[in-house]
Amino acid sequence: MNENAMRGLPAVHRLLSDPTVAGFEPSLGHEAVKAIAQGALERARAAILAGQHFDLERTLLADLENAAAAQLQPVVNATGILVHTNLGRAPLARAALDAAARIGAGYSNLEFDLGEGQRGSRYERVGARLARLFGAQDALVVNNCAAAVLLLLDTFARNRECIVARSELVEIGGGFRVPDVLERSGARLVEIGTTNKARLADVERALSPRTSLLLRTHRSNFSLAGFVEDLDSRELAALAQRSGVLLVEDLGSGALLDMTAFGLPRERTVAEALAEGVAVVAISGDKLFGGPQCGMLLGSTLALGRMRGNPLLRALRVDKTTLAMLDATARLHESDATRLEIPLYAMLSASIDELRRRGEAIVARIGQGRIVATRAAVGGGALPGATMDSVAIAIEESDADPFARRLRQARPPTIARIEEGRVLFDLRSVLPDEDAALADAIAASL
Repeated sequence: MNENAMRGLPAVHRLLSDPTVAGFEPSLGHEAVKAIAQGALERARAAILAGQHFDLERTLLADLENAAAAQLQPVVNATGILVHTNLGRAPLARAALDAAARIGAGYSNLEFDLGEGQRGSRYERVGARLARLFGAQDALVVNNCAAAVLLLLDTFARNRECIVARSELVEIGGGFRVPDVLERSGARLVEIGTTNKARLADVERALSPRTSLLLRTHRSNFSLAGFVEDLDSRELAALAQRSGVLLVEDLGSGALLDMTAFGLPRERTVAEALAEGVAVVAISGDKLFGGPQCGMLLGSTLALGRMRGNPLLRALRVDKTTLAMLDATARLHESDATRLEIPLYAMLSASIDELRRRGEAIVARIGQGRIVATRAAVGGGALPGATMDSVAIAIEESDADPFARRLRQARPPTIARIEEGRVLFDLRSVLPDEDAALADAIAASL
């Protein structure tokens, strides 16, 4: 009987010729589909030899679907978190994508001076634009903000001391901890103050001939309230100048403009930090800037010149497409009108009436759900704890978890949030051209 069952198993090429199986090749590739089919056949043979029933077709399709779901692919973000770290942070502007395609499709003058006909700088063009935009003397780009902080510490504090307030020794997503970066850079951490209070006198007592940096860090994803006291940047800058050390700051999210214009709390901008006397500011490119993943260092020409001379920079540098996308995003920031072409700022600017109209159209299309008021968040370590008015489609489900699971398996996968037994689709984080896909995903998952 086992022999008959074995003979009944199809050959690999027969499995691959099945239209349903072949339909996975565009996303997985022919060789991956072939390997999955071979694996399913091997398990079928093992099950038959053990006298067990094995549903080859069902198993193969399940394996292919799991493999396809594990691929990097677009998702609909209906969580209400605009800069969602797990979902790729800020979406890119069309101009940034076009710039990446234009520069990435062929050769470019990435490190070539067309005027002189010799080697040039990969950072000079976008660096000059970023410096003007943020009001800095100079700018440098590396592959993320953690790399920017590492380059800062390695350049100025290796085998020397770096003073940091205990209230700013943060850990952010993915287990990234400021003390760990300090240790990796070779800098010696000197903690001052308490969890809730740090004073200038604490810094003065900690200063020594081995001190090279005073480091401030953005609290990213938490806030302190109540009986608290923070260090003043201007006082710190004056102390740093008197003591011959540098004041540097990891501002994380890197606000370019006053976020109160979008109904959000006040966030200290990069320009304000530099005006207060901070020598170098490190920020992310894919948070409030709305660009590609990168880290930007903005500050004095002298300090950034020293970092350019650090051999570590070569290991942290960004490629041509990142520079193209960053430059295109920076151009959009040069006017209030073009800034709205950056998806993050379009989402921040969307009115409640507009969100409600979109929600009502989706509810009418699927014939279920109701419109509710809710709160969205910027997320991504920007403006910790801050939320803004939003609108969501609420679907009542007796068991919300299986529904949310089906949504994640939809095409495209849709990520919602569950509150009080309801599944909420927050429209502030859904791009307008995704509304039809969102409606289809909800309808197919109900």
